[in-house]
Amino acid sequence: MADPLVLGIETSCDETGVALVRGDELLVDAVASSMEEHARYGGIIPEVASRAHLEAMVPTIQKALGDADVDLSEVDAIAVTAGPGLVGPLTIGASAAKALSIGLNKPLYGVNHVIGHACVDQLVDGPLPERAMALVVSGGHSSLLLVDDIATDVTELGSTLDDAAGEAFDKVGRLLGLPYPGGPHIDRLAREGDPTAIRFPRGLTAAKDQAKHAYDFSFSGLKTAVARWVEARTDAGQEIPVNDVAASFAEAVADVLTAKTIAACHRHGVDTLVIGGGFSANSQLRDMAAKRCAEAGIDLRIPPIRYCTDNGAMIAALGSAVVRAGVAPSTLDIPVDSSMPLTTITV
Repeated sequence: MADPLVLGIETSCDETGVALVRGDELLVDAVASSMEEHARYGGIIPEVASRAHLEAMVPTIQKALGDADVDLSEVDAIAVTAGPGLVGPLTIGASAAKALSIGLNKPLYGVNHVIGHACVDQLVDGPLPERAMALVVSGGHSSLLLVDDIATDVTELGSTLDDAAGEAFDKVGRLLGLPYPGGPHIDRLAREGDPTAIRFPRGLTAAKDQAKHAYDFSFSGLKTAVARWVEARTDAGQEIPVNDVAASFAEAVADVLTAKTIAACHRHGVDTLVIGGGFSANSQLRDMAAKRCAEAGIDLRIPPIRYCTDNGAMIAALGSAVVRAGVAPSTLDIPVDSSMPLTTITV
């Protein structure tokens, strides 16, 4: 029997993503982004994002179906991001998915956005082993997940206590006068700088933090340290070595993320690590993770950059996994949850 054809819809932030997946095969991934509309504000405006999703939803669904040469009637199930994310954008996606479910008389699956970031790797590298570790890092999330079954059994080992990694990059980017979003600009500048020029702090790595926060992350103190360093140089009338600041800051973030993740892999007997989320596009993180995983004998899986940012493929992939696992469909009255816990795979 052929695997079910799953239509996935992602609207947690500013990308309207629609994809079709059969089994672990991606047929099409269509994305419409409203990023340019938010750039002038220096951040995401939920009302603007919601309106953009509303306008882009039908055209993006039509593009996905057209590119895959699939009729809507051939779809077997609908998967949609139910959280976490921004309530307005999530509501637009959930409403569209519910309408399709009713109109097509097909089952609906509300799935977890963060777990989707880990699951999308199955479309590239094949099924995950029986036990894997997933580090999901983006503008809104820095989460460490123990994955025993991507469809039914995920345990959150740690998360950010304040700023997520991508969020910290955007704030430091603003501090350095870089355009929004700051992440790609800091990444570019960091390649030209010296990562050892400035020793910025590594949050929650002191011995006193290990017992309670061994796998949690904190980047707020690091962001403040960068601000104070820049402020002191400015007050002294000295030039700011932007490349070195960017490189040293990026090094501190990558160091903490990879060190804690590798430690978690060792403690839980895991030899496969998946890194996903928009921040996994960061070159310092990729390079350091590759080096440290090679040294530790851990198989590192990072999807291509196009699958790291928010997209429909990740939601369709997770939807496909839960359908094949025999998970019961969601009801049509499922709510959206801006702070959905990462132990919740489907709602």
